[in-house]
Amino acid sequence: MKYCAFLRGVNVKGTSMKMAEVCLVFEKLGLLQVSSVLATGNIIFSSDLNDEFLKQHIEKAMSENFNYECFLFLKNEKEVDSICRNNPFLEDKNYHTYVIVANGSIENTLWDEFNKSENTRDEDAKIVNDVLYWKVKKGNTLDSQFGKILAKKKFKDQFTSRNFNTIEKVFTKIR
Repeated sequence: MKYCAFLRGVNVKGTSMKMAEVCLVFEKLGLLQVSSVLATGNIIFSSDLNDEFLKQHIEKAMSENFNYECFLFLKNEKEVDSICRNNPFLEDKNYHTYVIVANGSIENTLWDEFNKSENTRDEDAKIVNDVLYWKVKKGNTLDSQFGKILAKKKFKDQFTSRNFNTIEKVFTKIR
């Protein structure tokens, strides 16, 4: 089965990694057809092992090799396809759409946080098939109250986020 491992916190805030080195860690674990998409920790690979086993072993190997606490979120090819097909927001050159990539069911907690935050008229969020999509005006991502909530350390092991354009690039490469 083909997967994408979405690594959290790669090449931000001092955690610097070359994707070729990251791919090598995956290959040393016996994973096949390993490649990266962009430099933000999106690693595509094939394996017949179960999701939980993969997650635990990749996180351990990444943590040991790069001396950081690795958190990754696995999605298989079918799940990435579903995320792409179910984006509830129309493309708008003035906005970014982000996807919350998680292994569990954090979307309702984040939905509640979004609704409690002081949203501007330039933000929206929707849950489709257990995936939270967040639309925010370009230039406002880091200043948004919800954006700051997404960056909280208490969530580091529960999800990561990706720009929808990145998800589309992953899907193009994974199929």
